[in-house]
Amino acid sequence: MTPAAARGITMLTAKTLGDTIMLRPLVSALVPLLLDSLGVIVFAILLAAHVALVPATIVGAAVGCAVVGWEALRHRRVPALQWVSLALILLSAGAVILGGDARFVMVKPSVIYAVVGVAMLRRGWMNRYVSPADLARIGDLMTLFGFVWAALMLLTAGLNLLFALAFTAAWPAFIGIFPLASKLLLFAAQFLTVNLIGRARAQQAL
Repeated sequence: MTPAAARGITMLTAKTLGDTIMLRPLVSALVPLLLDSLGVIVFAILLAAHVALVPATIVGAAVGCAVVGWEALRHRRVPALQWVSLALILLSAGAVILGGDARFVMVKPSVIYAVVGVAMLRRGWMNRYVSPADLARIGDLMTLFGFVWAALMLLTAGLNLLFALAFTAAWPAFIGIFPLASKLLLFAAQFLTVNLIGRARAQQAL
């Protein structure tokens, strides 16, 4: 292997590792949103298993509270989104227990996704997840995917509301599959796109 080829392989390996590290903060930013869904997913599973409404609501609310409590016990900063979610969990659980209508809990994810989606409409919000050196090279891609993430959140909010109100029987399957699957697919698409285009641009700049 020639020295030039060795240098080329080293640069490409470093670039791949750099792109992987670059997207790790994005994963960390999405974790609170994924954890927020845990209590609702447990609630949906219990409903699908024909557990009574009130026990399913109590268990789902307990899981949601446990997520926030676990973060606090580990002395980690609990994101504002999870505090908002906790308040909504308690309010919706109380409404279900008093009113006997499961849709109070079913609609709750739509509120969270809508809030997150609107916040993600701010141009350039993903720029914080790349280094200044990489921003000039892939900043346009991060801006584009920022709007794509916003669209996905708003779409999820709308679909969840639709299933909760119009297709209630199918809601457990929807909330258990679509939100997580769609995030994983979009994250994979972003990682591959940013990695491939970023690497091509870096080679062109040599």
